[in-house]
Order: sequence, then C-alpha cells, then structure tokens
Amino acid sequence: MNYNISRRLHFFYGVLALSFTCLLSCTKNDIYKIPGSDDKTKPGVVTNIRVKNFKGGAILTYTLPDAQNLLYVVANYNINGKVARQTKSSYFLDTIRVEGFQSSKDYTVTLHAVTRANVQSDAVTVTVHPDTPYYQSIKKSLTIAADFGGVNVQALNTDKRAIGVNVISVDPADNKFAIKDQHYTSADTINYAVRGFSSTATKFGVFVTDQFGNISDTTIVTLTPLYEELLDKKKFFNYPTPSDAYIGYGGILPFLWDGFTKEIGGAAPWQTTIGPIQKRVQGTFGVGRTYKLSHFVMWPRGYGYANPKNFTIWGTNKDNPADAETPGGLKAGTVAGDWVVLGSYRFPDPPSGLPQGQTNAADQAFVEAGVSFDVPFTSPAVKYLRVVVKDTWFGLDYTYIEEMSFYGIPQ
Repeated sequence: MNYNISRRLHFFYGVLALSFTCLLSCTKNDIYKIPGSDDKTKPGVVTNIRVKNFKGGAILTYTLPDAQNLLYVVANYNINGKVARQTKSSYFLDTIRVEGFQSSKDYTVTLHAVTRANVQSDAVTVTVHPDTPYYQSIKKSLTIAADFGGVNVQALNTDKRAIGVNVISVDPADNKFAIKDQHYTSADTINYAVRGFSSTATKFGVFVTDQFGNISDTTIVTLTPLYEELLDKKKFFNYPTPSDAYIGYGGILPFLWDGFTKEIGGAAPWQTTIGPIQKRVQGTFGVGRTYKLSHFVMWPRGYGYANPKNFTIWGTNKDNPADAETPGGLKAGTVAGDWVVLGSYRFPDPPSGLPQGQTNAADQAFVEAGVSFDVPFTSPAVKYLRVVVKDTWFGLDYTYIEEMSFYGIPQ
C-alpha cells in the first residue's frame, strides 16, 4: 500500500474514533435529561418578587428557584373574603397574574414553587393592592332613566371587560325586589332598554357583576316608564309600490304581521325573490293611524342565508305617499320624497360567537325570542312604514322575515 494512502486512512480512522468517543461523552454527561417524578427534593422559594397592580388584580414578577425538576409556581389568594382562587404559571415564565379582587385594598397572595413530583416549596407571601376593579368603575358610570314601557340603562366599559348589568324592580305581588333583566356584555358602550312595565311610578334598581362573582352596590331609583302600546296589527294593510320587491313562494307582505313568529301550522314568512329586473329588497305597508314609534321587535328565521343583517326602516305621515328611491343604510332623519329614515339597524351577531354560517341552539332561541330595536325619540310620527333590507348574512338578493311588532304612542 502506498505510504501516503496508508497515512491518510490512519488519520481518518483516528478522527472517526475521536468523534465517536465525544458523542458517547456528550450522551452521558451533557445532554439534558428531565428528572423523574420520584425526585422528592424540596425546591427553593421564588425570590425578588415585584408587584404591578392593575384594575382588580396584579402581576407578580419573580426569580425562579434553581431546581431542575421545577414544574410551576402556584398563587393562592382570597378575592372577597369568601371565594378562594388559585393561579398557576409554568416554569418557563417568571410572572403570574392574580385577579378578581373585590376592592382596591391590601390582599395577601401566597406563592409556592412546585416540582414534577408535586413537592411544594416553603410559602412566600406578598401583599398586592389592586386598583379599583372594572365592575366598580363601570357601576360609577351607570345611569338609569325612564324609557318607553320601561327603563333605559347606560354605562361605559372602556376596557371591554365581561360584566353583567342586572335590573331589579319591586314586584307588586309581594312588594319585594326581583331580578327583571340580566344583560351580559363586553361592549365598550352599554345602552339598552328593559321593557314590559306599565306607565306607573315603579321602584327600580341596577347593579353590576363580574365573571368572578363580585357584586357592586345597587342604585335605587323611582321612575315612571313612558307610555307606549303595541300597534294593532289588525289595522295594518299592504301598500304596494312599484319599487317593492317581488314576492316569492307565496310569502306575501301581510305575513309580516300575521302574529306567527315562526313557521307553525303552515304559517309562512314574508319572502321576497329575484324577479325579471333587479329591485330593492323592501316592503311597504300602512299601520292604520298615526303613531310616534318607540321601538320594534323582529323575528327572522334565524342566522345566515337570506335573513336580514343590515336593514333600514323608513316612514311617512303623508296620506297616499308617493313611491321614492329609499336605499338602506342611511342615517336617521334622511328624507327622500315623502319618506324619512326612522333608523338603520344591524341584526346582532349570534350570541354564541360562532363563525358566520355556524349557530347553536342558544342562537336559535335568541332569534325565536325576538330582537328589539329602538326608534330614536327625535323620529317623526308616521302612518306608513317601509322595511328595506340592505344586505343579508350570505349576501343574497332576497330575504325573509317571520314577523315584526311595532310599539309607540298614538297621535
């Protein structure tokens, strides 16, 4: 064998042997191995704890103990003298969030480091002093005022926290307060009505709750709901105009006020269709006399497909009003010929929060209960109405609505 070739082979085998030796060495001593759960070594405590308070809670930052079998850090605390909470944070993190505290005052939080063998460190306590909780801040901004057939509730929720607004009133039967409405929301602006009351002086209360079970104090007021009445649907009549939509599948416009809120016993909705030429998705009718409307309730078939998503209500107090171009989506007060916009509306998203096209039983129950929409107080009195569906959930050029009920003050 050539000497140079032999020397090169010896060098190659030498390098290979050295590499293999290093590999064995690294495998034995340098590659991290997760300790087994039978390691009962007690971990050290978290140290260097720092506190950053926020509304209703605090964020704790700390230094983790030097323990290879550490799994998490756990915080135990009491939020209101009754409810104990526990929050855990992985050993990958050096912070933990504690929240849900009832008030802005001192609270004690106990921290433990915990291993994979479920062995806890000694306890370390720290004092937090949360800022004023969200539900209390929202309660301070809350107002309650008389509305048509009930009361109007308004508040600001600038941080969009999940809270509940609860309206109570005195039940004449036993002269005791009872909950009349529970409104759950995370919207930044709260503005809604609770109706179903007679126009007599009534004692109302309102309080706010949060997701942790905290309850604000209650504002008590005595208010007299404004008078309103359900428009008599027996006096409604069809008032077809050239720009009204074509009717499909026999779904005539009077089905909109026939008293059936869902298809029972052969009842059908108002249903439009696509005709020979493109028309606006609308229907026009009279209500029998002049009313200043306060609100209305809509019952669509459900969500998706041709059910209304954005729609506009036009009205007029003219006798025999002339047809006009009345598109949807315009601001209240917009005038077109004899007609004026009473309001433009968007049907609320499914309460479940599921993606468009997906709903559950709770969403359907929400629709079947009917959804209420307010008519601005500044809107004029009217004797004819026009419903214009600007668009549907699936963008279809036709629509169907099971029923609509209108409320107002006769003029």
